[in-house]
Amino acid sequence: MTTIADVAREAKVSVATVSHVMNATRHVEPETAERVRAAILALRYSPNSLARGLRRGVTKTIGLLLPDNSNPFFAGVARQIEDAGFVAGYTVILCNSDGKPEKEERYLSVLMAKQIDGLIFAGSSDHARVFSRLSKSNIPAVLLDREIRSVNVDSVLVDHRHGGRLAGQHLAGLGHRKVGAIGGPRDSSSSPARLRGFAEALHHAGLRLPKEAVVDADYHFAGGRVAMERLMAQAPHITAVFACNDLMAMGALSALRARGLRVPDDMSVIGFDDIPYAATTWPPLTTVAQPVDKIGTRAVALLLERLNQPAAHSRHETLTPTLVERESCASPGGKS
Repeated sequence: MTTIADVAREAKVSVATVSHVMNATRHVEPETAERVRAAILALRYSPNSLARGLRRGVTKTIGLLLPDNSNPFFAGVARQIEDAGFVAGYTVILCNSDGKPEKEERYLSVLMAKQIDGLIFAGSSDHARVFSRLSKSNIPAVLLDREIRSVNVDSVLVDHRHGGRLAGQHLAGLGHRKVGAIGGPRDSSSSPARLRGFAEALHHAGLRLPKEAVVDADYHFAGGRVAMERLMAQAPHITAVFACNDLMAMGALSALRARGLRVPDDMSVIGFDDIPYAATTWPPLTTVAQPVDKIGTRAVALLLERLNQPAAHSRHETLTPTLVERESCASPGGKS
């Protein structure tokens, strides 16, 4: 049977350091912590969490409530959370809400009945109601991609506005002067921030983003395809389009291909997320990458720290996206 001492030897650290990484009881340098996690996974070490849980009155389970883990972005986040939870000796229970408040509340009741130790949550726009229930039950929670100041809850955020600026700067830098955008759902927090940053970058370059050059969709492939068709009808002179996530960008590529248009010769396309499929589209998709690995691991780390320090002030970590240049963007061709 693998022991914590075996993990310590494999990672070349002390047993105490392994314990601190697993229980988030003390800060450990990121490189060292990653070495410990790799050793735990390699050796398939599983602590006796049941006995320890019985002593401490905990279940060693984390609830994970996401809108839709069939979306590759959320699937990636879920995998990172599951891996980080496993390393810390926790089981993760995943629920999909489809972004519907009624499903969120129902699943929350299910998770609370299972006596989860904590919750990681990303969902609809009506988070305050859900977290009001959590605060009354004393279940610690970490919110993904939203921040609620009215309740004491930690959050892991991404600077979506900065990501939108990166997309706008890239297209303007390539020489595009007439551009369009495909936004996500209006009640989401991420899409408006991405579009705001995109418009700011264009404005800084002396360009405009007219209303007719923006079409809202639903963050899905089919929605992106329909939105691209509408965009070409409403703003036929654009030479580039920014889609607020990669699935919609892939739908846009499909719509353009169906019309016999070439990317990037006739139209440049840039997405957001950098899901695994983005590098395999044709042409490979230029996109703004979200730090998926950090989103998941930091969410688990904050939750474990909260479990050890329930009275601490709420913490809000903001992660920075980066531009990934591939082959779907180029200088504008012959369009005027």
